[in-house]
Amino acid sequence: MTAGRAMADLAVVILTYNEEHHIRRALDSVAGIASQVFVIDSFSTDNTIELARQSGAVVLTNTFVNQAKQFQWALDNAPITVSWIMRLDADEVIEPDLAARIRDELPRLGDDVVGVNLKRKHIFLGRWIRHGGRYPLILLRIWRRGHGRVEDRWMDEHVVVWGGRTVTFDGGFADHNLNDLTYFTDKHNKYATREAIEVINYRRGLLASSAETSASSAGSLQASFKRFIKEKLYNRVPYQISAPTYFLYRLIVQLGFLDGKEGLVYHALQGLWYRFLVGAKIDELERAIAGLKDPAEIRATLRRLTGLAIEP
Repeated sequence: MTAGRAMADLAVVILTYNEEHHIRRALDSVAGIASQVFVIDSFSTDNTIELARQSGAVVLTNTFVNQAKQFQWALDNAPITVSWIMRLDADEVIEPDLAARIRDELPRLGDDVVGVNLKRKHIFLGRWIRHGGRYPLILLRIWRRGHGRVEDRWMDEHVVVWGGRTVTFDGGFADHNLNDLTYFTDKHNKYATREAIEVINYRRGLLASSAETSASSAGSLQASFKRFIKEKLYNRVPYQISAPTYFLYRLIVQLGFLDGKEGLVYHALQGLWYRFLVGAKIDELERAIAGLKDPAEIRATLRRLTGLAIEP
């Protein structure tokens, strides 16, 4: 990407693996605001790398362990020279109204501002899921270089900022994956394994991890509250009760039924099936390591069972 009059002093970082359906769309959405774009690829076997380079992105490759470690690797190794950094997923889109706000307002932020929250919406089967607690998801996605890093977690990692306050930009920011339901369920099956590891780590302290969401960030306050509820309440209730209860809460109390048939599919898969699967995997892994005392032996057992690079 070439710096120009209409561009912000902004570097966009995107993690990819076989994202040929999405990568050009994501890059096009930030083409008018990003003076640097870095695609961190995990050795894709499709046309992701070629498409990214055709769009002007700098492509770096690194072996994938998890999202947190991959993104932190990008922050540590990409030759970022601008003042601001944005994290964008390959299946996410910055819509024109938000792009204009970033271009116009980011350069005018005072030195006391170190982070910018965005309001993400989720598009599922072509429908904006507005209810069930899914909008807005306030995420800290832009931060001042040298004032942010990624939490070291296996799942639900957030950007941690320091040295100032955060603000929130309104505007269109969409998570819109174009793949089918087979892809969705396969991805969430893998997510469930990572979340199960995160829960077991929380209980047993097997791995070094960080959970230091910034109190100054509206997005981090939302994330911290959800994490508190999950760790202190939800995960202590048998999943056979907590998962159906959570689904009904989303569907009825949070008005998920207003999202139509697409919303019913989404809330049933993401709010019931996925939560039930996480709980079942935690039980399965806990049974496998029951009676083991040596942390190294526990990690080795979990590594063998999940195929994940579980290291201290």
